Amino acid sequence: MLAQQLLNGLLLGATYALFALGFTLMFGVLRVINLTYGFYFSAGAFVALAATTTLGTPIWLALPLAAAVTGLVAIVVDTLLLTRLRRVKAAELTSLMVTLGAALALYAASSAWLGTDIRRFPPWVISAQAYSLGDVRITAAQLLILGATIVIVGLLIGLMRYSRLGLSIRAVAEQPDAAGLMGINTARTAAIVSFLSGAAAGAAGVLIGLNFNAIQPYMGEDMMLRGFCVIIVGGLGNIGGALAAGLLLGFAEVFTAATIGSGLKEAVAFTILVLVLWIRPAGLFGRTSLSRA
Repeated sequence: MLAQQLLNGLLLGATYALFALGFTLMFGVLRVINLTYGFYFSAGAFVALAATTTLGTPIWLALPLAAAVTGLVAIVVDTLLLTRLRRVKAAELTSLMVTLGAALALYAASSAWLGTDIRRFPPWVISAQAYSLGDVRITAAQLLILGATIVIVGLLIGLMRYSRLGLSIRAVAEQPDAAGLMGINTARTAAIVSFLSGAAAGAAGVLIGLNFNAIQPYMGEDMMLRGFCVIIVGGLGNIGGALAAGLLLGFAEVFTAATIGSGLKEAVAFTILVLVLWIRPAGLFGRTSLSRA
């Protein structure tokens, strides 16, 4: 029983970490809390659903397709709403309010177009077969979720740490003005970061949709609370911290549902967030900045 709960917590935490990875990347580089990020999550799930049901696309192809489409949507939203604000160095609160309005508009438009009923992937999308390893039971969908998350997270981390593009992204995150003076195209870098963040959110939406087989336009709203929890607990802009905090939240929710009751698992994210802010306001892996008078 314990081994099964550990596996369930790992799977749930991995998808939370994937969702929060793009969120923290966007904040760490572009310095904006983009509230449309939850929309990318639900949009990715609907793109994969449409690709599988109307085009007969296999899920292994629908997943990267959904990630690419949501990445492009993120570039469009960033270009229309945030590029000018970055150019004039607007306050972070301005960007927050702009993306809040955009998120409300996008949710309203998607629910008017698609309806608010829960939709599900057809049974043929992925095998219902389950595999047993001792006392642990894992389905084909769970194997896909775990494998896809490991691959996507590994690719993102490898890109950030070991590529020339990753070096440019880190330079823009540290000192955007200095990076521009050194010849880095900061506008293009911002667009790439938006694409990567949107793609991560879209992929997470597909995986969560597969895990629970329940898709609806407002599913991203619930994930935003968890996303905030993960990036704050892990440390704002800290990619490694986001991964650790996502896994922590996944394990906490699964064990709360198993031991206390599923009705209280929704309060776990808020409780963890408050406790961490009380004890370590910079997050578990964040660095407290010092200032001199």
